[in-house]
Amino acid sequence: MAFADPLLRAVLSGAYQLMKASWFVRRPRVYGAHAIALTPERKLILVLLRYARGWRPPGGGRRQDEDPREAALRELAEEIGMTAHGRVRLACELEREIDYRRDLQSVLIVEDVLYSPPRWSWEVERVIEVDLDQLPPAMSPVARVWIEAVRDRL
Repeated sequence: MAFADPLLRAVLSGAYQLMKASWFVRRPRVYGAHAIALTPERKLILVLLRYARGWRPPGGGRRQDEDPREAALRELAEEIGMTAHGRVRLACELEREIDYRRDLQSVLIVEDVLYSPPRWSWEVERVIEVDLDQLPPAMSPVARVWIEAVRDRL
C-alpha cells in the first residue's frame, strides 16, 4: 500500500483544506482529547497523520458531553491499536483558536501503554516512540505546546 500513500495524503489534505474553508465561515466551537501516551519504558508515542503535518500525540475530536478520558482512550485504540494501559489523568485543558475553530483541548497523560499498531490505516501513516527529551524536529507546533504544558506533570 506504500504506493498509494502519496495519493491518499493528497486527497485527505485537500479534504482538510475544504473543512478549514468551512470553519473560516462558521467559526465552530470544537472539543478534543489528546493523550500523552507513555510506554512502560517512559517513551512518548507519537503519530504522523495523513492529513496534517508533523508528529503529534494520538487524539482527536470529541462530543461536548463526552468524557475526555473516554475520548482519549478511544483515540488510542483507533490510532495506535492500544491493548492495555495504566493510570490515566487529566493534565490540562487548553483553549485556542486553530484553523478558525474555537478549540478546547483536553490533554491527558496515559501511562504504561501497550499497543500493536494496525498494519495499515486510512488516518495514521506512522507510529513512533521517542524519548521525551528528544522530540523529532518535524513536530506539529500545537503538539509541542501540549507537551510543554504538561512536561512538569510527567
